[in-house]
Amino acid sequence: MPVPDDASARRHRKVLAAAAGLLIAAGTPALAALPTGQKAPDFTAQASQGGKEFNFSLANALRRGPVVVYFYPAAFTKGCTVEAHDFAEATDEFRKLGATVIGVSEDDIATLDRFSVSECQSRFPVAADQSGKVAGAYDALLKAHPGHADRTSYAIAPDGRILASYTAMDPDGHVDRMLDAVRHWRAVSGAKTG
Repeated sequence: MPVPDDASARRHRKVLAAAAGLLIAAGTPALAALPTGQKAPDFTAQASQGGKEFNFSLANALRRGPVVVYFYPAAFTKGCTVEAHDFAEATDEFRKLGATVIGVSEDDIATLDRFSVSECQSRFPVAADQSGKVAGAYDALLKAHPGHADRTSYAIAPDGRILASYTAMDPDGHVDRMLDAVRHWRAVSGAKTG
């Protein structure tokens, strides 16, 4: 077997290092700013489910079990519609795990009344955060486009601690990651499923 010269060996190491870096980056999810284990900021917001408005309270929802809070940029946009459909399809699975899902955007409540029916299929509520205060507390503001939330999802345990977070503008993966986080919490905590 021929012995590579120093230049060839360096190129080979660089190619291997670059390939390893790409594999690591491809397999590593984007991280939201609030870390796992941190206490999730409490909030109350006007929400709509099936076009019916109510006040959603994170503290009250956590008394019933884990909560998935997902932030999205704007109702009726392509990615947000896909994500709403994905969460709607997974609602029964979240319920079996005893989890509540709430979507949060900076849309007004009238827009969310319609979005909750058509895109969320009346399966879970969406909350209005027109001031961006809730998204700001969760470090989920879209820096490149003020007035919109980033696409960030959090799974929160009943004790208020963050189980998992995920930020990616691509809507794919948010539901599966949050389901995995709630399933893992159930397995580790020994809590009974619904």
